[in-house]
Amino acid sequence: MAQTASLQASIRRETGKGAARSLRRQGKVPGVIYGHDRTPEALAVDTSALNKMLIGISAATTIVDVAIDGRPPVRALIREIQRDSLRPAEIIHLDLYEIRADEAITLAVPIRLIGIPDGVRNFGGVLDHSLRELEIEVLPADIPEHVDLDVTALAIGHSLFVRDIEVEKATIMNDPDTPVCTVVAPRTEEAPASVEEVATTEPELIRKPKPEGEAETEAKA
Repeated sequence: MAQTASLQASIRRETGKGAARSLRRQGKVPGVIYGHDRTPEALAVDTSALNKMLIGISAATTIVDVAIDGRPPVRALIREIQRDSLRPAEIIHLDLYEIRADEAITLAVPIRLIGIPDGVRNFGGVLDHSLRELEIEVLPADIPEHVDLDVTALAIGHSLFVRDIEVEKATIMNDPDTPVCTVVAPRTEEAPASVEEVATTEPELIRKPKPEGEAETEAKA
């Protein structure tokens, strides 16, 4: 069952970088809602309300009931949260995508590995988690918060693939042969080279050549 949340928004009349900066100074986040051939609408969302809503949810898989200026709420997914590059905690823009209950959507859900692999537990291997999100097509009501993959029996040198994952009521879009995780052998530290191995040749001495006259004088001496 998909997570749900609620958010209040208002129509944003002015657009552009200057208007967006002014809006953020007022404690609001500029945003946009689009989808289903509707004309995209520029929105403004209270910053503190947005940050509060995001606590404890998976933003990519949560259905948000968006109430715009007192209209009946529409259901949407968060498509993108843009953050300030210097202050990552500060949200600078929000993209919302309106959805319909009877229309399947494509989205990415996190892959959660369950258990400790045999190759890690008993043989000192290392679990390499290479694919962390799974792309699926699913009806909004059936969006999973995450998908689980049991890695308990995984031995050193063995992998699990997309084909090993099952998601109820959803179609997996990734290539079935894509590896999700692998248990690799533990790395062994190379022994430092011995002194004899390092000093196999004497260092080359580079001298500045002497003028011919000086060289001849030394020869006669």
